[in-house]
Amino acid sequence: MTEASEVVSAAAEFVDRTLQNEGSWYRADDVGSRLGGQLASYGSSVGAVRGTVRDALRKFKDLDHDGTVMLASALWGQPRPGSRPVFERRLAAVVLLQSRVRLLRHSDLTRLEGFLRSARAGDLAAPLLSDVLVPLLAGLGGRERQRAGVVLARWREDPDPGLRAAAAALEKDLSM
Repeated sequence: MTEASEVVSAAAEFVDRTLQNEGSWYRADDVGSRLGGQLASYGSSVGAVRGTVRDALRKFKDLDHDGTVMLASALWGQPRPGSRPVFERRLAAVVLLQSRVRLLRHSDLTRLEGFLRSARAGDLAAPLLSDVLVPLLAGLGGRERQRAGVVLARWREDPDPGLRAAAAALEKDLSM
């Protein structure tokens, strides 16, 4: 394991453990029923998720672009093989990306596309669009903006209705 991947693993473990400790069964039941059982839930509040990400960024100060996207991917995935993805972990990934949107590049659109495809909840897709993708795309210039336009054109033609809707919303917000 490289030093960067060890830091990302430690950060993901910190976030996961903290979110589990902050959870409550009644919130977990509410999230589970609201999302139709698509995602597991620890029952952590939105405030706890935001605070956990803030604390993780203070504790793991050296997360650069690669570390940030690796951590977001680790949080977005399953906590362990065979388990369902966890809503609060995914929300923490969105909050992390919101916090570090200035580090993101046009080349991250593919990863964000995967997040959109697998979001399974409007509570995840909406902030990913408005608070991550819109500022990311708005901050691109020149060649990077052209490359992003090619990606959005592909999204417009995708069979996934959620991805087509995301492309339309982004183009409307950004006048691309």
